[in-house]
Amino acid sequence: MKAQAVKWDWRKLMITVIVFAVSLLFLLPFFWMLITSFKVEKDVFAYPIQWIPKEWNAVENYMEVWFGDYPFYLYYWNSIKVAVLTTCISCLVSSLAAYGFSKVNFPAGKWLFMIVLATYMVPGQATLIPQFILYRNIGLFDSHLGLILLGSFSVLGTFMLRQFFMGVHQEFIESAKIDGAHHGRIFWSIALPLVKPAVATYAILRFIWTWNDYQNPLIFLRSDELFTIQLAMQKFTSLSGEFYSLIMAAAVSAIFPLLIVFIIGQKSVISGIALGGVKG
Repeated sequence: MKAQAVKWDWRKLMITVIVFAVSLLFLLPFFWMLITSFKVEKDVFAYPIQWIPKEWNAVENYMEVWFGDYPFYLYYWNSIKVAVLTTCISCLVSSLAAYGFSKVNFPAGKWLFMIVLATYMVPGQATLIPQFILYRNIGLFDSHLGLILLGSFSVLGTFMLRQFFMGVHQEFIESAKIDGAHHGRIFWSIALPLVKPAVATYAILRFIWTWNDYQNPLIFLRSDELFTIQLAMQKFTSLSGEFYSLIMAAAVSAIFPLLIVFIIGQKSVISGIALGGVKG
């Protein structure tokens, strides 16, 4: 038998090549940043570009960033603490609110949800001054607790998760009520597991938003020992502006946790998107 000729889909092949080329263009700055963090300072702007450093200085650069005059390990701990606690509280609060607005019938529930949703139209900058005055008066200014509370209540998270809770069939809820389950039990044992991919997706987004947040720490933190990684990057850049290898090492350190979170949680993100496509 003659071997069957392979049929090439040239259109798909060209699209694949183009997408691959574009992805390389997006990854090129990150690759340059990573390689620069391994170089000695005199080779950073060498021409032509040394994609493979002739002289490696990775250990010294990262030791200076992490344990030097401006230690990153402290600011890493601050950012991890704030981001993780904010994500956990925000997921719990948004899930409870979303379940209440979607599965609990109470007077004026739809109107109350519309009022909550309307607050999303208010720019965050418009509430900074009232928040600043309130936090200063109640003793939450210049504290991680105040910073955590700022990001723990999300209208977007409530709206997003409500759409998924609405996809949970009412028959599940009614069957549980017949068996004597109250709303707390129904939420924890039935509704929440069904929308777990959506909650995981929101958790990843909330973590990234909190980790990258620069505005709130800048306004509500004053003590250096409380700074998050974003404020540390700004101050480190101002102090080490002439040493680009150190700045790139600091930048790689700052974005590394985001890459880890996305790699670990990408399956949950895909599952959440798939759940959103078939809900109803």
